[in-house]
Amino acid sequence: MKIAIAQLNPTIGDLQGNADKILKAAHRAASEGVRLLLTPELSLCGYPPRDLLLHPSFVETMAQQLSQLASNLPEGVAVLVGTVEPNAEAVSTGGKLLFNSVALIEKSNILKIFHKRLLPTYDVFDEDRYFEPGNEPNQFELDGIRIGVTICEDLWNDEEFWGKRTYNLNPIADLAQAGVDFTINLSASPYTVGKQKLREAMLKHGAVRFNQPLIYANQVGGNDDLIFDGASLAIDRKGELIARAVSFEEDWVVLEYDSEKQDFEKSAIASAPECKEAELWSALVLGVRDYARKCGFSKIVLGLSGGIDSSLIAAIASEAVGKDNVLGILMPSPYSSDHSIQDALALAENLGIQTQTFPIGTLMECFDHTLDPLFAGTPFGLAEENLQSRIRGTLLMAVSNKFGHLLVSTGNKSEVAVGYCTLYGDMNGGLAAIADVPKTQVYKLCEWLNRSTEIIPNNVLSKPPSAELKPDQKDQDSLPEYDVLDDILDRYLHQHQPLAEIVAAGHDAAIVERVAKLVRIAEFKRKQAPPGLKVTDRAFGTGWRMPIASRWIAQISHNS
Repeated sequence: MKIAIAQLNPTIGDLQGNADKILKAAHRAASEGVRLLLTPELSLCGYPPRDLLLHPSFVETMAQQLSQLASNLPEGVAVLVGTVEPNAEAVSTGGKLLFNSVALIEKSNILKIFHKRLLPTYDVFDEDRYFEPGNEPNQFELDGIRIGVTICEDLWNDEEFWGKRTYNLNPIADLAQAGVDFTINLSASPYTVGKQKLREAMLKHGAVRFNQPLIYANQVGGNDDLIFDGASLAIDRKGELIARAVSFEEDWVVLEYDSEKQDFEKSAIASAPECKEAELWSALVLGVRDYARKCGFSKIVLGLSGGIDSSLIAAIASEAVGKDNVLGILMPSPYSSDHSIQDALALAENLGIQTQTFPIGTLMECFDHTLDPLFAGTPFGLAEENLQSRIRGTLLMAVSNKFGHLLVSTGNKSEVAVGYCTLYGDMNGGLAAIADVPKTQVYKLCEWLNRSTEIIPNNVLSKPPSAELKPDQKDQDSLPEYDVLDDILDRYLHQHQPLAEIVAAGHDAAIVERVAKLVRIAEFKRKQAPPGLKVTDRAFGTGWRMPIASRWIAQISHNS
């Protein structure tokens, strides 16, 4: 039996467009003699549809689209399509109105509907808000072969692999006990750095433990803050990787199941990204490209300061939408150094992007004059510094509004974490592309970009980082060195280490407490920031749920 994985990039809510992708894949499957075609979780509506599921008309239209798709499928191919199914017993049982489901379609008929059994409610996931869990193992028989069906999270509860159980059942174990020949998993698993290695290790463990092959079909593409990396794969019953799709783009994988061997033959294995930076670069480019495309933007605008963050954003944008579709705006103030302007222009020349220069000195004087009746006699401070950022933000938004460009903000995770950013200034924009990338990682990415030729000017990499909002300003006038700050933030935000433990790791107690306080008091800024692409397991996005009005302050004496 030939089985194909259609690694698709759906657009949320584009029911017709997504159905067309599935239909195109089905016709390709038929032409290649494929018997069973796999598509990702919720492939018909895209994942995650979130509160679109609360609209009855959305669910009804999806059902109609599924029926129409079934009637158009070619003969000879059975197709598994991710969809939602109404829960007929919701009223009588008090359950949720919908199931996260997979439809088995063949010969114009929807033969069976399978329901997801494990519903994640952590990090970015909130499936219990919409779905009722399935209550029985999912399997079907095709040409005498018994096939188990799981959906995304159903795969992630092997207590032997994790050392614990998050849920009280393991769908993979249930299917193995039922005697299926192999199990498939239709997924929409968001990307984080290094996650593919974890997936492969988990699948290999499961295949060996339950002595059955496993196929994992994952969604690819960017949807809002989430990036899906694809990298669909198959593992034989001995735990060997026998197929892998490419990462970060649509792909097609065909597998051959040998009924006598009760296993899959080895197929094409796409290379994994060469290093962490290559992987992260591909993720960010895909995230920006799809956010722009799916939101209807063809061009990107950003502020070019001559600093490393805006340099990286410009490079990502150029790769994502093409150099001819990127506009960099230089907005020097009286505090801007000559080398910053030169560095920004050198970057633009290296990338081949357009630039426009708007000096803001006169605008600063106008603001000073207007505010003078109230500000007179007070010292120059943050209010005046932030005015520069807000002037720049207003100019960038004017360009965005005038020409319909997507404004991409340039703040990194280190700055966003501690509030070293200005509301209605440098935080302006429709997308925060590197808001989940720490400053130290920004440098590593830029160094990787320059591995064969200079893209980021060397002076950008070597000069001390500065917002240049007052004479001779450096970031480290206000913040710890970034290698120190990022290590504290990693321990505090990602590892949830108590402050005392962070101090014990070698950090100054006063700095640790100050960083924790800065993280807390910057919460109101993050709530008003544009969506940021998620690339780590603890991003300031839909999975970050901290209160703004909170009196809790982490202190070393509190062991927190």
